[in-house]
Amino acid sequence: MNSFEFVTSPRIIFGKGSLKNGIQAASGFGKKALLVHGTKAAPLETILSILHSESIKYTDFCVDHEPSVELVQQMVALARANNCEFVIAFGGGSVLDAGKATSAMLTNEGDLLDYLEVVGKNQPLQKPAAPCVAIPTTAGTGAEVTRNAVLAVHEKKVKVSLRSNFILPRLAIIDPELTYSLPPLVTAYTGLDALTQVIEPFVSIKCNPLMDVICRDGIIRSARSLYRAYQNGLEADTREDLSLTSLYGGLALTNSGLGAVHGFAAPMGGMYDAHHGAICGILLPEVVRMNIKALKERKSDSPVLSRYSEIACLLTGNSNARGEDGADWLSDLVSRMKIPHLSDYKIPREEFPIIVEKAQKASSMKANPIVLTDEELTDILKATY
Repeated sequence: MNSFEFVTSPRIIFGKGSLKNGIQAASGFGKKALLVHGTKAAPLETILSILHSESIKYTDFCVDHEPSVELVQQMVALARANNCEFVIAFGGGSVLDAGKATSAMLTNEGDLLDYLEVVGKNQPLQKPAAPCVAIPTTAGTGAEVTRNAVLAVHEKKVKVSLRSNFILPRLAIIDPELTYSLPPLVTAYTGLDALTQVIEPFVSIKCNPLMDVICRDGIIRSARSLYRAYQNGLEADTREDLSLTSLYGGLALTNSGLGAVHGFAAPMGGMYDAHHGAICGILLPEVVRMNIKALKERKSDSPVLSRYSEIACLLTGNSNARGEDGADWLSDLVSRMKIPHLSDYKIPREEFPIIVEKAQKASSMKANPIVLTDEELTDILKATY
């Protein structure tokens, strides 16, 4: 058993219709908030009326694309100019990450790049972030309970994290009703990200018994509800399953790490205009297949192989399923939800070596259950092309 620690947001409120009670709880953070939201979130009126009833004033900022260093700098300046005491992030993963990074830089001096990993100086934050209230309107990243914020660094063509326990949101409000209006493709993309984030921690080198419990339940919930929600987004029970799986994924990645899927997704998201969840969905079956192959060839006694068999059993409902059957089930799910191939995003084959080089340096790759060679990583890309 690995030694482990468990960190998460101090308070999590989950359940249908929980937005109102959550905002009431947030009113103790101050009288003026920076309200960060997206362009396609649940109707803003949903939260604005509650803010008004709780006498919380706000300055709003719309995040219309994945957050970058420059965007966060704009948000920090706006919040300071308007004397905002805390941040409310209402939207998808990009909005939540932008809100978390902004709350961190409201209390920490210096250049944001100084605190970024991989391309920055990776200096630790010195002070706790301003209070951040994270309210997801999708069911994918679990960013409401993670201690990192993923930001694009355009000049480097990469996405990297601002990472610290200090940026865990002070309050996470997960109301599945906010996801009912998600269109099928967004449901698919975000749901595949969440599914990946309960599979990768279950087989990571940092897996632990506490996270195993929620990963198992998340895999079951996603397997039974993701495709159903893709077909009909108004089924309350499926939306609840996906929102809970997303929350599980955020808890799991924070405490057990991820793997090669996200090792690829970080640099590819910075290099190309492709949805993060779509990249995860495209790569997940082939990463599972390659990890199993590499483990059998080089670590045939690894207990991770039995974990992949368990994942297959949970996905398929077949108690005799092999690890490879799980990869086949995932491939079929991706196909049924019409997820594009890498070639559909016009990712050039000649750039595979660059992608692999950057993926090998990504923090998520370090938790993969086995070190994959450049050739094996390239074969994954070829198989998904």
